[in-house]
Amino acid sequence: LRWYPITALPSLLSLVTLPLLPGLLVTASKRSDGTYEYNTTTVVLMTEALKLILATVLHLREVSLKETVSTVKQNLHVFGLYFVPAILYCVYNNLAFINLKHYDPTTYFILLQLRVVVTGVVFQFLFSKHLSRTQWASLVMLMIGCALKNISFSSGHGTPPQLAKTVVNISVNAAASHNPVGLRFDLHLLFIIFQVFASCFAGVYNEYLLKSHGSVAVPLMLQNVFMYVDSIIANVGVLAISGSLVSAVSPHSLHALLNWKVIAIVFNNAAVGIVTSLFLKSLNSILKTFASGLELVFTAVLAWMLFGIRVNVATWLAIVVVSSAIYLYSHTPVHNPPKESKSSSLNMKEEL
Repeated sequence: LRWYPITALPSLLSLVTLPLLPGLLVTASKRSDGTYEYNTTTVVLMTEALKLILATVLHLREVSLKETVSTVKQNLHVFGLYFVPAILYCVYNNLAFINLKHYDPTTYFILLQLRVVVTGVVFQFLFSKHLSRTQWASLVMLMIGCALKNISFSSGHGTPPQLAKTVVNISVNAAASHNPVGLRFDLHLLFIIFQVFASCFAGVYNEYLLKSHGSVAVPLMLQNVFMYVDSIIANVGVLAISGSLVSAVSPHSLHALLNWKVIAIVFNNAAVGIVTSLFLKSLNSILKTFASGLELVFTAVLAWMLFGIRVNVATWLAIVVVSSAIYLYSHTPVHNPPKESKSSSLNMKEEL
């Protein structure tokens, strides 16, 4: 990582390790019938509230309340712009619960790898940057490597090795049936596709706001406050539209949130949100996808060291492909530094 600031390494390492848990925790928090005991939108709302508290505390440690109020008044347009990624993240977070209800974690993770390439397309569009052939090749290799991790090879009774049933016949399990059906363009697959696009556009647009002329003068944590306030409004809107606003804050619903798995989901996702903003401010969305790919290597090595879990053929292939993709990308990394604010540009010109 010699081609990026050493100060960005903590956020990079955090972004590699923290996202390992959400899919497993959400799956573990389901009932035996595949439903959730808690209101999933309430969990997303609690996560945004925790992120708002953390961002506010971190911001006020550096800037006075009086100065903060003045900055907010001068940048209400930035607050409005953050409704775009806030609503998209709201959609993404709520769809994660819905899709994990109908897909097993392996199938869900394979389908989400579409975001690797989609991120590249959205990045080019918003920043008017053209990725090179080498960069595109590394992204495609990364997507393939991530998908390979969830493919298992099995053989028995003289039959040749074949893909596991979750790959041969990617299944969508209906709530009332355990019979898998072939992957097709049904409602749940459309939800996955929409979740992918919501995630990619929200992430890249968030980076765009963090680095654009109009908002670069606003402190990072104050921008996070804008985002999380907008997210809370969006999630309250979802509860109101679904008619579950009152029931979501009932004693029974709030008591269901006291489950340790749910608490872990809230704290882990809050940490991911804060770390992602630090990462995007210093680095970029393309490198973020490679950080996600590094999860494969970390998971395989840690599982072998801590639990003695054998690394199978598919995992070795995935590690080789992902490592090759990272090596290829390291030769021509994407550089997308924040733009200077207009005031700082004027000051530099005056000094000259």
